[in-house]
Amino acid sequence: MLEIVISARNAALNSFMKVKRILPFRLKRMVGPFIFMDHAGPVDLVPGELAGSMDVLPHPHIGLSTVSYLFGGKITHRDSLGVEQVILPGEVNWMTAGKGIAHSERFEDPSVLAGGELEMIQTWVALPEKNEEDDPSFFNYKPEELPVFTDKGTKMRLIAGSAYGLNNRVRIHSPLFYLHADLEAGNLIGLPMEYAERSIYVVKGSIEVNGHRYDSGQMLVFTRKSDPAIRATENSTLMLMGGEPLGERFIWWNFVSSRKERIEQAKEDWKQGRIILPPNDDKEFIPLPEDKSRPAGTGPRPEPLS
Repeated sequence: MLEIVISARNAALNSFMKVKRILPFRLKRMVGPFIFMDHAGPVDLVPGELAGSMDVLPHPHIGLSTVSYLFGGKITHRDSLGVEQVILPGEVNWMTAGKGIAHSERFEDPSVLAGGELEMIQTWVALPEKNEEDDPSFFNYKPEELPVFTDKGTKMRLIAGSAYGLNNRVRIHSPLFYLHADLEAGNLIGLPMEYAERSIYVVKGSIEVNGHRYDSGQMLVFTRKSDPAIRATENSTLMLMGGEPLGERFIWWNFVSSRKERIEQAKEDWKQGRIILPPNDDKEFIPLPEDKSRPAGTGPRPEPLS
């Protein structure tokens, strides 16, 4: 049974980088441990001189893992650990912030932007309480490390977790599944039954469930134990995701925690420079946004960054 349909809202990371925001949603803040989801691109023609304006400057995170997955283009990641990693389509960048990390995402190849190739999904996975203060870490996983299932017009790549008998070595902290699926028109797909919370996001194309059509930019969240038959009504790209819930989480800007007071500490840590900048990208950063004096996790808040 369908629990809720979430339509992506427009959001802006900066003056030039516009995204579709799916999570969090006021009526469904999380799906399993997934607390945030942005769909960026495909980016239209951008003059070369504006490419730098699309960069996401160094900014902080706590209490989560950021998961970057590209359909096209490339992005350079730099973080407080000294990591510098170019991510390419089909790879996974999995950065666990834990007690605190800063990172940047730069679009350093103008030809990618000018060619309209850049398209990506970024999700945030909340950490269990026991892992919220872990040391930060970063891993890049190549396509050959991510198992693929193919069968008569259906192709699925496991990004993280386990589902449909697929497993990989992507380091996760709680039970979840996350897959990229391409379906030819008319093909059917189901969702893993073993997880409490499950969803499907239409990246492109359209699907039909119980006689109703859903289009690009929509996420469908299903109730526990329901077994939907999802049919592609045209060639479609889908993201399947979910897992076991972790309990209440608060989110303010780029900070996620099970404790409101920890978010207040993170604000002060960033203001006082206690979360260090990437050593190979430390000449500029995004300052803490103005606090509108609302408790963490309630009401309007500064737009999160990737």
